[in-house]
Order: sequence, then C-alpha cells, then structure tokens
Amino acid sequence: MITETTYSERRTDGAAGVPILLGAIVAIIVGIVLIIIANPVTVALSILLLIGAVLGLRGLTQVAPGQARVVQLLGRYTGSIRRTGLRFVNPFTTRRPVSTRIRNHQTEVTKVNDADGNPIEIAAVVVWQVSDTAKAVFEVDSFEDFVAIQAETAVRHIANSYPYDAHEDSQVSLRDSTDEITQKLAVEIGVRVAPAGVSIVEARLSHLAYAPEIAQAMLRRQQANAVVAARKRIVEGAVGMVDLALTRLSEESIVDLDEERKAAMVSNLLVVLCADRDTQPVVNTGTLYH
Repeated sequence: MITETTYSERRTDGAAGVPILLGAIVAIIVGIVLIIIANPVTVALSILLLIGAVLGLRGLTQVAPGQARVVQLLGRYTGSIRRTGLRFVNPFTTRRPVSTRIRNHQTEVTKVNDADGNPIEIAAVVVWQVSDTAKAVFEVDSFEDFVAIQAETAVRHIANSYPYDAHEDSQVSLRDSTDEITQKLAVEIGVRVAPAGVSIVEARLSHLAYAPEIAQAMLRRQQANAVVAARKRIVEGAVGMVDLALTRLSEESIVDLDEERKAAMVSNLLVVLCADRDTQPVVNTGTLYH
C-alpha cells in the first residue's frame, strides 16, 4: 500500500546572517595575509579559513518582505524561512523563493450555460495569497497554474448553478444576487485551491452578459418583464386607491352608491389610474340610468 505524504509549513528562520557575513570577510582577509606569509603552517590555516568563509557565504540567504524561502537538504524539506533580512542556514541546503504577496488573477471571458440553459459570458477576478509555502511547492506542480485552472473551473460551476435573471423575488441569480454569488464563488475557489496552500482573499465577477447570439432576445424579455412588473405595481396601487375611495365615501356618508354605480365608479377610477397616458374628463349631464 502506497501512502502519500502531505506537507505542512514549519518555520526554520536560521541564524542572523550579518555576523556570519562579517566573520566570513574577516576570515578571508586573515587567510590572504597568512598565504602572503608563506609559512606551511599558516598556508594550511589560511586554507581552512577560506573554506570556512566560503561555506559561511554559501549559507547566507536574503529574505525580502512578502517573500519566503523553502529550505531543502538533500531533497528533504527542512522548513521555511519567513523572517526578513539576511539569514544563515545550512550551507548544503537549497532555498527556493516563494512569494507570499497578495496577487490578482483575472479569468478569461468564458461562454457557458446558466441554470436555465441560456448561453452567457462570464469572468471573475480572484485575489489570492500563498498561506502555506510547503504545500505550494510540494503538493502541486505549479501553484500559479493550479490557481488559474481551479478558479476557472469554479466560475463555470457557479455559472451553471444559477440563472442569469431571477424569475421570482426570492430566487438567487447571477445578475441580481451579487453579494451572495461573490461569497459562494470565494468559498468554492478556496476549497479547490486549499491543497496548494493558497487562501482566497476575495473573488468577484468582473464580466457578466448574455452571449451575443441571444443578447437582443434576452433584452426584449427583460424589457417585457419590467413592463409587466411595473403594470402589476400600478394595478396594485390603483386597487388600493379605489378601495380607499369607496371606504371613505361609505364611512363619511358623502354619497349613497348602489352596486351598479359602484361598478361604474370602480371602472372609471381604474381607467384613470392605470392608463399609460393622460385621460380626458367627460362631464355626464344626465344620470347613470338615462
């Protein structure tokens, strides 16, 4: 049975590098002086000093802000240096630099189908950062490419899971539920890139539109939906106003209306309130029954 090793970052900041650097410089100077003296004993001592100075310089490594060094000894992971400045570690180790700065990744504009089967174009901006340098180096081949591919996969999955437009007020949609979609996208990308030691700072949709071949048809549908919604709101308001008018007339005994006159009044008020243009008043000089 083959067991897979999972690496996790551990700190190994080493020793301060400045004293080692100064000591190496002094050793080189003393070694050169001893060689000039040309005594067999001093020559042997100078060789030892120079070898020690070379090993000391070989073990020095610079760590800049926003950067870490992954240290390996004979292929074995020994730790990561995160402390900035000049550090000294085992001179026989290899030290691979890994950026821990916050980065942006812009996914390509991709054509996918939403939950309703409509072709849409979608893209996202992902803000990410390496949080575990050991996983970033050893668990995946290239963590930058891994983040790019997993981000695109997550964007496709989110686009396939929700409709572009909401058909009901409580329905989650890509266009109307921006905050919820953003949160779900960040969570899904974070789960996908976690094996690479990467954490997601933020993820947002940067492009969202219907595909060009159906854009005009969908625009007409959106306009029709807007007109229907507006008419529905107008009718609801008009019915409330008519009800209020009839109730006030009845409570304050302003006029006594039978059912036929109430029906006529309701009809006239609804025509006036629901019309999409100004209505012209007509003065009735007779009665309702003649």
